[in-house]
Amino acid sequence: MTTSQKDRLFILFQCLAALAAAASVCYGIVRGELPLLFKKAVRICMECIGLG
Repeated sequence: MTTSQKDRLFILFQCLAALAAAASVCYGIVRGELPLLFKKAVRICMECIGLG
């Protein structure tokens, strides 16, 4: 396998990983998990600065 082929394979893997990540985010939004995510993020942030 040449370097060019390895580069193309690596780029393909990166694109597939990005597509899988985007699909997971969309699936979570469709399931209605966005409000829960924001609640957890606010709670963690408040604990981080010492208010929680």
